[in-house]
Amino acid sequence: MSDLLIGLLGSAGIAGAAYLKRSLSLSGFLAAVLLGTAMYSAGSAAWFGTLIAFFITSSLLSKVKAKRKAAAEEGYAKGSRRDAGQVLANGGLGLLLCLGAALFPHPAWWAAFIGVMATVTADTWATEVGGLSPTAPRSIVTLRPVPAGTSGGVTPLGLGASAAGGLFIGAAAWALGLLSAEPALPAGSVASAAGLCAMGLAGGLAGSLADSWLGAVCQAMYRCSVCGRDIEKNRHCGAAAVPVRGFSWMTNDLVNFLSSAAGGAAAWALSLVFA
Repeated sequence: MSDLLIGLLGSAGIAGAAYLKRSLSLSGFLAAVLLGTAMYSAGSAAWFGTLIAFFITSSLLSKVKAKRKAAAEEGYAKGSRRDAGQVLANGGLGLLLCLGAALFPHPAWWAAFIGVMATVTADTWATEVGGLSPTAPRSIVTLRPVPAGTSGGVTPLGLGASAAGGLFIGAAAWALGLLSAEPALPAGSVASAAGLCAMGLAGGLAGSLADSWLGAVCQAMYRCSVCGRDIEKNRHCGAAAVPVRGFSWMTNDLVNFLSSAAGGAAAWALSLVFA
């Protein structure tokens, strides 16, 4: 009961501050409180803290030079204010892994969790920092220049941010594991600084690149019938947009979920090398 209360109070405090700063919508606030409470109750401070490390840094980055990035973000399906769908797409798989570790303890859960958290962090950092790139992004599929904000567009600055985000999660998970002294966490290389940073880097890069590829090939994209811009949402400039590629059911939230799974798989596979 004490873990449940601590998780609830901690999640409500952090999510509440994000809501007041307009980083979360009301539905996003409620989803974040439920997610954080469940993760702290089922896991430990290390699991919960790693999730919070992603959330706080990503929310802060979304406010950096927001006006400069506004033009690129105009075509995104979701803005910088996260709703429940985005919260669950970014943290839902991590919660499932945490629950799996609580029910069937094994180092693989922790490794995959690091990859998932590294992916959502790397992808968010790449989007926020890459939006400040002085050079035009290039399509991950054709390598040709594409307009800023185009799904599947990558920049050297964005790739560097992805790598930094993945390394950050690995380092944060290691530090939180030391601070919490949680005996349920795996021992050995899967909990070492080098191992976690390597898994964070691999998971973050693999997941963020998978996100870019899915965005370029599979995600539903539309063309504004007024301004002619390619966008992720089905309305723009006050008019219905025309579908141009991708699958109608492949939403941005689903792309985030699938790329998180890819990052988790990459980190888990790397953990086998360290084992």
